Amino acid sequence: MLVYFLVVLLLSGAFLAFHYSPGGGTVVYTGEYEPLRGVEMSGAYASILSLGFDVPGGLFVRRLHFNATVLLALGTVVWALLGRLRYAPAVLGLGLCLAGALAGFGSADDLLSGTVLGRVPAVVWYGLHLVTALALGVTLVVSARREAARAPRTPGFVALTLALSALLLLWG
Repeated sequence: MLVYFLVVLLLSGAFLAFHYSPGGGTVVYTGEYEPLRGVEMSGAYASILSLGFDVPGGLFVRRLHFNATVLLALGTVVWALLGRLRYAPAVLGLGLCLAGALAGFGSADDLLSGTVLGRVPAVVWYGLHLVTALALGVTLVVSARREAARAPRTPGFVALTLALSALLLLWG
């Protein structure tokens, strides 16, 4: 299931990347959200607002991306606990998942801007977000292949995990 959540994260992240600009310069917001129209803000935050209000389906994809992140983090915690924290890829996966989530929030340049973490440019956060996603993907795929080599998956098991993944993603 973790690999399926990662695939959803990568697909939704690819959609979001087409509409996101990690620019740190100040721009005047001209989008659809009336209360912020004309307000100066960072380019990264303006692109996030534009993605949510101006791009058809953008808010749904952002929510799907967030839900997949939460489910991936929770699933990684369960994976680490079931292995009694002795399984190194699970602990590495959990660390990468949390670092990627923090970097994703940092790249939006909204909540973190007033903190010490907000002094890091959005471009750096975005780069860290992409690197952790790649590293997490490699960790999960290598681990899943090793586990499947020890205990091959049946088509029924694969169908069940796909169905559960879809239900969890859309329910949240």
